[in-house]
Amino acid sequence: MQDALVLRDVHRPPAPPWWPPAPGWWWLAATVVLVVVGVLLWRRHRARRHARTLALFDSTIATADDAPSRLAKASELLRRASRRVHDDADRLDGDAWLEFLDTPRTRFVEGPGRLVVDGAFRRDVADDATQTALDLARERFVMLMERRR
Repeated sequence: MQDALVLRDVHRPPAPPWWPPAPGWWWLAATVVLVVVGVLLWRRHRARRHARTLALFDSTIATADDAPSRLAKASELLRRASRRVHDDADRLDGDAWLEFLDTPRTRFVEGPGRLVVDGAFRRDVADDATQTALDLARERFVMLMERRR
């Protein structure tokens, strides 16, 4: 009777198919997609906010008639934006105000940005000096508006 018993080798089951993936891979794919979409939305939001900030500065300056009034409006915008950094920064005056505005990339204390303080009170201001001061004010305005407390 033992001769009738035929033994066969162990059969392995077939390998699992690559499709559909396991649930963990679906979760990983969904997480990657959500992260990418979130980063893209965040960058789009920042770009729009940056464009709105530039448009606000440019439209406000465009309403001024002459160089002293453009400098006055730039100073007003800088003072409004400075409150985002410090509550009492808009009350600074003179060199203290210029030192607050100074950063390594801008030149307010010893440069063309000094016109932001006293350019509005001058009768005549050179157009090239005004434009340089406005460019510095615009750059600093954007930096102040995009800064978080």
